[in-house]
Amino acid sequence: MRILSWNINGVRTLPQYHPWNTFKSFQAILEHLRADIICFQEMKTSRTALERNVAVPDTFEAFFSFPVNKGGYSGVAIYSDTRTITPLKAEEGLSGNLQPKPPLTPDERISHSYPYAHEIELHPDEQGNTPSDLVALDAEGRSLVVDFGLFVLINVYCPNETSDARLPFKMNYHFMLGERVRKLMDEGREVIVVGDINICASPLDHCDGHLVSNAAYFTDHPARAWFHKWLAPAGCMTDVVRQFWPDRKGMYTCWNTKISARETNYGTRVDYILVTPGMLPWIKNGDILPSLKGSDHCPIYIDLHDEITTEAGVKLALRDVMPLDDTRKSPPRLAAKHWEEYSGKQTLLSTFFGKGGRATSTVDSSPTPPLNTSLADLQPVPAATELSKPVQTNRAMPPDTPTAPSGSPPPPTSQPTPSPATQSSMTSSASPSQKRKTTTELSSSTGKSAKKLKKGQSKLSTFFAQPTASSASTSGLGDSATLTPDNHLDADYQLAIRLSASEENAITQSTQSASSSTQSKAAWSQLMARVQPPNCTVHGEPAKEYTVNKPGPNKGKTFFLCSRPVGPGYDKGKGERLREEVDHQYRCNFFKWTSDVKRGTLSEKQTSASLSASSKRR
Repeated sequence: MRILSWNINGVRTLPQYHPWNTFKSFQAILEHLRADIICFQEMKTSRTALERNVAVPDTFEAFFSFPVNKGGYSGVAIYSDTRTITPLKAEEGLSGNLQPKPPLTPDERISHSYPYAHEIELHPDEQGNTPSDLVALDAEGRSLVVDFGLFVLINVYCPNETSDARLPFKMNYHFMLGERVRKLMDEGREVIVVGDINICASPLDHCDGHLVSNAAYFTDHPARAWFHKWLAPAGCMTDVVRQFWPDRKGMYTCWNTKISARETNYGTRVDYILVTPGMLPWIKNGDILPSLKGSDHCPIYIDLHDEITTEAGVKLALRDVMPLDDTRKSPPRLAAKHWEEYSGKQTLLSTFFGKGGRATSTVDSSPTPPLNTSLADLQPVPAATELSKPVQTNRAMPPDTPTAPSGSPPPPTSQPTPSPATQSSMTSSASPSQKRKTTTELSSSTGKSAKKLKKGQSKLSTFFAQPTASSASTSGLGDSATLTPDNHLDADYQLAIRLSASEENAITQSTQSASSSTQSKAAWSQLMARVQPPNCTVHGEPAKEYTVNKPGPNKGKTFFLCSRPVGPGYDKGKGERLREEVDHQYRCNFFKWTSDVKRGTLSEKQTSASLSASSKRR
């Protein structure tokens, strides 16, 4: 049997990575992990946003814990394969305060006693106050507790210390976790704690732990000091993965993807599988799976023996102490299968649009009377094309308008105004295709005319060039003045001069246009040209460009950093790294905004242009 834990950093982003994007369902993703119990942290979703194939896979029982107030934040899940293991009981949270509706009965609860605030020495906040209860600690959807008979499994996503103000919350959550495990052990239960603890246990678990400045004061941090006391040999919990690999370096489970730290294995080990002493004989092996991508963490796992021999010489089979209960009708009430939206108690919105849920209209059973109206009773309706013509009126015709022949009927003097009923019938008589065609023709003709009339900005130089003089009017060539034979020759001579001047003007304008086009192209090329990356100051290598994604005034701006990868001892800056601990084979502290690089490049070009111009004058 295998138990696997993985901080997936978002259940909705996981299928975007290979190989998970090759699977058609979440059931296939779970089967690819090849584990009987799968524990996820940082689901980053909510109950309403959870897809059905994620909530109720075909062959897995699913349990979830989501934040009470924050949607798309933290969240944990446990999936157990119904073909190999049966969950007996399940609870949400560590304090026992998070209850479904109706609350769990004493028989449905895993424990008889739970942590209380007055029983724990909690960490005070900046004002020196300590919480009076543990409700707020359990409100962020960070833990699930499931009873599998042989052991109680606790899946946790412990808080990270994002700021100094967050430290009391982090420490108090660790205290609550330790107290819950202690009370379970007092009741004679064996416990397995899996998940993201967000603490490095030793300098061996940190990429910079070997540095003198870190190793000397590594356990001074209060969270590391607590974790050190909780782990064996000082405490009750055993780090089984490290037990199988006691001297293994670089066994990291988390990397900073923003600086591409996974490429050089510049990470930390913050994901653990911890067990109480009674579970140690059952542990076969454990390791990490760094080759599985899709998150900034990698999975970790342990395998259990199928059979063990106790100190008294008695053989115990895993199937005997963890029987697969085929007769159990339903999983614990916390399972997603019992949610109203999946148990048939709540009507989903999608059922209103399905084939089965479509509303049927009531049809009158009385027969429809036949249409006895004759054609003679109907008044002729003008065609749709005739309706668009303007109505003619009895206006006086101009004298030069030709009259109609005597044999032809007189033209109609006016059009009768149709009634509202006739208007609606006439409007509906035009087919939808004709309406669309007419509308399309009108819009296209209007668009063409507007496009012809609109004058767009064709080039950058027109913003700065002087407006060109309007061309000479050619109306003089078409004057209606009558030419006499005497001045006929003089008119031809003037026409020849005008034509010659217009040709010279056209040649000049074409030359100026070509020159202006060349200047415009050069201006656009200089404006839109890609910035040449500068060289970093330490290695003299071209820097790499990045974009600011963090919300703030600099969001969207680009900058350059040293292109070398990060690694142990890379230069974080004088304020964060001692000069004697800097390893120059990794990234140096070069930084420059792209705008500063552009400004420097233009300044260099202007300086070189002025120098070349001054040398030519000499």
